[in-house]
Amino acid sequence: MTSHDITELPFRIAVLCYLYDDDGRVLMLHRVKSPNAGMYSPIGGKLEASRGESPHECAKREINEEAGLDIPVDQLHLTGIVSETAYEGENHWLIFLYEVTRAIRSDEIIDMHFDEGVMEWVKIEEVEKLDIPITDRQVMWPLVQSHRGGFFMVHIDCSVEPMRWDVRESHKQATV
Repeated sequence: MTSHDITELPFRIAVLCYLYDDDGRVLMLHRVKSPNAGMYSPIGGKLEASRGESPHECAKREINEEAGLDIPVDQLHLTGIVSETAYEGENHWLIFLYEVTRAIRSDEIIDMHFDEGVMEWVKIEEVEKLDIPITDRQVMWPLVQSHRGGFFMVHIDCSVEPMRWDVRESHKQATV
């Protein structure tokens, strides 16, 4: 890992997309590329800022590119926003977390393999047992699960050891 002055780190904007099925599973990608090669994460990718892509458009595009699904923007719910300072000492990140508001049938995804890795349906209670990044394990995954249908904003400071995080906004879905 290259050491950078924190004030000179590049800034990245990305989306992560949580797709669930009716069997209580979430779609996870076993990554073969950086960042987080060898680990699991939801599908997603970098926002194409140079062409003015919005976070919703980015989520729609990434779901189509990676899972082959054409999900309308109105079926995407912004569940959370994560700002990360100095993730792995390489980048600052602003990550928009989306959940698809309808259940995905397993047979809707034709090919579970693509150049970034292999997608797998994982039971929600099994995700924490996977090899996932520490920021996902300690912060993002628990917040995503506790805010399904709601919204949160969290800042994670990875420039300190141990990392620190602060939930800046939290709106959980009201139960009926």
